[in-house]
Amino acid sequence: MPLGSLLRFGVLGAANVARGFIAGVSASHLLQVTTIASRSAAKAEAFAKEMSVPRFKGSYDALLDDPDIDAVYIPLPNSLHAEWARRAVARGKHVLCEKPVSVNASEAKAMFAAAQANGVHLVEAYPYLAQPQTLMLRQLLQESAIGRLQLIRAHFGFNAVNLRVDPLGAPNVRFVPDLGGGALLDAGSYAVSLVRIAAGERPSRVHAAATWEPSGVDRTLVATLEFPSGLLGQVSCSFAAAFHRHAMIAGETGVIETTYSNHPPADGAPRVMIKRGTTAAAAFEAIEVSGGSGFLAEAESFARLVADGPSEWHGVTPVESVDIMLTLDAMRKSARSGIWEAVGT
Repeated sequence: MPLGSLLRFGVLGAANVARGFIAGVSASHLLQVTTIASRSAAKAEAFAKEMSVPRFKGSYDALLDDPDIDAVYIPLPNSLHAEWARRAVARGKHVLCEKPVSVNASEAKAMFAAAQANGVHLVEAYPYLAQPQTLMLRQLLQESAIGRLQLIRAHFGFNAVNLRVDPLGAPNVRFVPDLGGGALLDAGSYAVSLVRIAAGERPSRVHAAATWEPSGVDRTLVATLEFPSGLLGQVSCSFAAAFHRHAMIAGETGVIETTYSNHPPADGAPRVMIKRGTTAAAAFEAIEVSGGSGFLAEAESFARLVADGPSEWHGVTPVESVDIMLTLDAMRKSARSGIWEAVGT
């Protein structure tokens, strides 16, 4: 397919997640990363050479002003998402923004309003949502395969406490409050997104508890979520635990379990586990699905969104992204107050 028919992506920054994204989408026939920007031309040039990207820019604004770029991928620190997404949509660029879309719901609402006003698409990146594993989960829920939902639990954590600084001694952005650090915005946003997608509604209130880093960001957080329908949810996230990423959805007539992974496991095909039955004797059935780079699946879904409209997008909608941020805001507030906190609107 000729280059002119591809969705031409620019990437802001040279973070590790940008490295994974560029490598993941390199096989796409729908899009191409054509340009990398960094805060210095030397760093941008080095990263572009490393990733075999043909062009580079010495500033983010220079990339946004380039008429040969259709869309922008934003993998910057969380605190910078809102500013650069708004700047990008103001220049008529479509935006695929890493999760969390912002650091609070107020910012998220302003970002989506700006995108709508400029006639472009802005969406939040959760690669697992484009994976066949999650598409199968959605299908099972749409079919009411386990009956009316009663309880959802979603957990995600990994041990990063020995990575508070990088090899050069610079602070890891995950542990810096002013950059939107903390386990909740990092791993917790994934867990909350899964619960929001499965529930199909925003929680009405939450109750959370957390442990804290000396810098002030949350290290580990757990929360209970109450929904208007009567559904209950539990979420946990951590920077201090061994890697774990799994979810359980219990309905009146069955149970679904999933790892809701961004990428396939190294030890075999991804799968969704389902128990169709109400007793302890009912066995789980493994539904194996195909798997590949979540970055590739997500970016191609985004390219189809730009070309053909929202029905082609497998990720969260703007409404769901705002609901996720409203929930994260309430969880953060509850972890500090120690009481139930209402989820805003």
